[in-house]
Amino acid sequence: MSKVKKYLSLVKFSHTIFAMPFAMIGFFLGTIQTNRSQIIGLNWSTQTWDSWQVLSLKFFLVLVCMVTARSAAMAFNRYLDRSFDAKNPRTAIREIPKGIISPNSALRFVILSATIFVLAAFCINPICFFLSPVALFVILFYSFTKRFTALCHLVLGLGLSLAPIGAYLAVTGHFNLLPVLFSLAVIFWVSGFDIIYALQDIDFDQSQNLYSIPSLLGIKNALKVSELLHLLSAAAVITAGYYGEFHWLYWLGILVFCGMLIYQHAIVKPNDLSKVNIAFMTANGIASVVFGALVILDLYL
Repeated sequence: MSKVKKYLSLVKFSHTIFAMPFAMIGFFLGTIQTNRSQIIGLNWSTQTWDSWQVLSLKFFLVLVCMVTARSAAMAFNRYLDRSFDAKNPRTAIREIPKGIISPNSALRFVILSATIFVLAAFCINPICFFLSPVALFVILFYSFTKRFTALCHLVLGLGLSLAPIGAYLAVTGHFNLLPVLFSLAVIFWVSGFDIIYALQDIDFDQSQNLYSIPSLLGIKNALKVSELLHLLSAAAVITAGYYGEFHWLYWLGILVFCGMLIYQHAIVKPNDLSKVNIAFMTANGIASVVFGALVILDLYL
């Protein structure tokens, strides 16, 4: 159990709270929009299976994909950034710099997680399997981006935005505009709060020639960019609400989601970054979980 805790800490498992609710939105949206008799089958015979059994197994496989993909991405980021993390006082306590987990062990964990992800995608349906290398490339490529572009925050957002589309594909086997709108919301939302999080390392990034919006534009302008991205995220979920013809629970979810966006910008100021972690974890955790729960309730009620 001690070893498990070390790896859960390595990948910041608690941060799964950000993308998981949007994956659930994509999954349950797919179940609503697809006739149960038309649900894309698994890669083995399901002729004797009830459609609910197929859906239950798919739900489990989607969870496996979410956890393993994110674990591979986070562990790879920790592996690749280990030299920078050791130099940065804020990150020097992480598992690899402190010697709690060796770099080679972290890399083996990345390979194992990526392998399980691909195998789970194979078990879901062909399109998820064929797209799994693309998803892996995006989420692993993010770890390189801070070395050459300040748009790294958008790449992170893109990686997490695959959750609702991927979960929808797991059920239906085809693309649809509505989960794409939710994915756009995730791109802008995650990019915006990652900029806020990166404010903590602005001096370190500049000293190490690492790229980020804060290190490029400064704190004040970075917060303005974050505000713009969060406005775009709000616009995406509002558009999805009208396009999907949702009801009052969905709009209540939007009030909470947008309220948390406003709240984090209200407590993080250019001259006061003491509440960055509250904005990052608490506000965005509430936004994601409450919004996701209300959207799913709206779909079924």
